[in-house]
Amino acid sequence: MRIDFKWLSLACRNATRNRRRSLVTLAIAATGTAAALLGGGFALHTYQSLAQASARDTGHLVLAAPGQFDGNDNMPLEHGLAGSTQLTHELLAQPRVTRVLPRLQFSGLVSNGEKSEIFLGTGVDARQEFLVKGPFMKLEEGVLLDEGAAGSPGIVLGKGLAHILSAHPGTALTLMSTTTAGSLNAVDVTVSGIVSSGISDIDKRLAMVDLGTAQGLLASDKVSYLSVYLDELEQSGTLAAALRQQYSGRLEVRTWLDQALFYQSVKGLYNRIFGFLGVIVLVIVLFAIANTLSMAVLERTREIGTLRAMGTTPGEITRLFSLEGMILGSGGALAGMALAAATSMALLVLGIEMPPPPGRTSGYPLVVAVSPTMYAGAALAVTLLATLASFLVSRKAANQSVVEALAHV
Repeated sequence: MRIDFKWLSLACRNATRNRRRSLVTLAIAATGTAAALLGGGFALHTYQSLAQASARDTGHLVLAAPGQFDGNDNMPLEHGLAGSTQLTHELLAQPRVTRVLPRLQFSGLVSNGEKSEIFLGTGVDARQEFLVKGPFMKLEEGVLLDEGAAGSPGIVLGKGLAHILSAHPGTALTLMSTTTAGSLNAVDVTVSGIVSSGISDIDKRLAMVDLGTAQGLLASDKVSYLSVYLDELEQSGTLAAALRQQYSGRLEVRTWLDQALFYQSVKGLYNRIFGFLGVIVLVIVLFAIANTLSMAVLERTREIGTLRAMGTTPGEITRLFSLEGMILGSGGALAGMALAAATSMALLVLGIEMPPPPGRTSGYPLVVAVSPTMYAGAALAVTLLATLASFLVSRKAANQSVVEALAHV
């Protein structure tokens, strides 16, 4: 539909005839647009946070020996990865790779001499592991492994496990686990720090030691897998495809998304919830504008008849009302965008905290992401719906006979 300036100017004047009704319509469109953007922004920030947490936990890419991801090990490190040092050098030669961290997953019993408890341990590169964890692992007491006392194997415990064992920094513990040969082995360690992952079930079993300590306990030089960290999260899929081709048959390569089951579940749930709410908001906006234009068409039926008598075509009549709807819709969308952006900025300044979700021990800041793409999409959707509603409600009046329109009371 070609828009002439004269028709647009006339539509603007018509839209301001009944200012109270037009302002109410603009307010409804603005509120609906802002609600949709705030809901979408909250979901988007949640996705971004969960994606970062998942990528920092597992690595942007995870490389392991064939069979490691099946979870069918009969013995520790049955599908462990050998030659990790050479493979690490090869991966670091990739231009997009920033870190390659070996990790060794194992389990067993930890004892303080009076009480024993099951733990799920990880052998890590103490110099780099806690750097990549960032804000997703909080130090509660003591120091991290790379800051511990030299010559004494250290251990970092989850807050829940430390509470069960009445352990504090400096407490001596004994780790017991099964070696790769099937025999029982033990090692004495000293608690260097206590951390919190924010998930109570994990904190009740979490134990982290230096990679050398874990390999000595299991009597093996293998690792469970290598976690590869990249410059950008978005590069994961491209590099994963290249590494799968390069190490075909030798290694299994998975991205952080393949490992992030919690992220995928939350995203699927939020997409349905906020998508449904967004549709409801758009329907409300559609009916609000349709109601406003329906009343305008009814009040101006004789005016439409006069315009028809003067030679105005039905298409030009519907064009005029469609432009009025477009003006109301776009005005409301712009106001809603400004309201949503202002609210998002205010939340950043106020620092409002959300309560801890089920299963977690700490809350998180209420932040709403501002996405130009999402804002543009919402504005376009509201404007198009308003234009469509105006076209539909004006079509019948524009096509009725001139005599009937002029005789309308």
